Amino acid sequence: MREFSSFKDKPLESYIQIFMVVLWMVGIIVSFSILTGKSLLGLFTVLGAFSAVLLLIFKDTILGFVASIQISINDTVRLNDWITMEKFGADGNVIAINLASVIVKNFDNTVTSIPTYSLISDSFKNWRAMSNSGGRRIKRSILIKGNSVRFLADEEVQTYKNITVLKDYIESVTEEISTFNVAHNIDKTLLINGRNLTNLGLFRKYIDLYLQQHPDINQNLLVMTRQLDPTPNGIPLEIYAFSKIKVWEHYERIISDIFDHILASTTYFDLEIFENPSSKDIAKLQK
Repeated sequence: MREFSSFKDKPLESYIQIFMVVLWMVGIIVSFSILTGKSLLGLFTVLGAFSAVLLLIFKDTILGFVASIQISINDTVRLNDWITMEKFGADGNVIAINLASVIVKNFDNTVTSIPTYSLISDSFKNWRAMSNSGGRRIKRSILIKGNSVRFLADEEVQTYKNITVLKDYIESVTEEISTFNVAHNIDKTLLINGRNLTNLGLFRKYIDLYLQQHPDINQNLLVMTRQLDPTPNGIPLEIYAFSKIKVWEHYERIISDIFDHILASTTYFDLEIFENPSSKDIAKLQK
């Protein structure tokens, strides 16, 4: 039946095992009835009295049976789904679903067995929706040193027009800022007065525009660069976007290329990346 596309990702082994258990139970009861001459009704009455014992003996089978039905009805897990379940150390593709367990082949080529019932009693992550969507999420940040953030003088702002993707934005925003400051009679002898551009704000806009032109970023999904709450280690600048390519190897390469560029770009905006001092830095201070 696996030859049919509609059955390729269904847990057929579970259904077969459930059918076999029921068949064996019926066969044993009928055989016992024939051998002892007892009626089936009488045997079922006796079985009812021993139901508590039977429930204890077949506890795992019953739980697996219930779980298999719920997994199938709710379409929770299919064969070849990528699931992550930290409790059992599972992070890989589902290769088998049966009455007692779900077998996961992890990405390090180890195999993890998860009790079927755990997939409805415990939480786990199924990456199928991501695989079927238009992109795989990129959510990563860099830490900017707070003391490297500053206002930009008008002359400095003009030099940033040489960065191609920023030219139109700078022309538009400087005109808007100038109009505001003149209208409100702002004293610009101090940069802090009125509206101003900062090197961090301009850098954040640069990243936005860079991502909007990146060929591997899905522009139909959210693309955003945002500043998170400052920390003792600096100001987090987070990139939130979606890669068109979802294959792990290519996805990681895209992220690396993007952040290589972003990290190298910080120096053009007179910003510094936060790093803990190394032994060489301490040695230089001592000298």
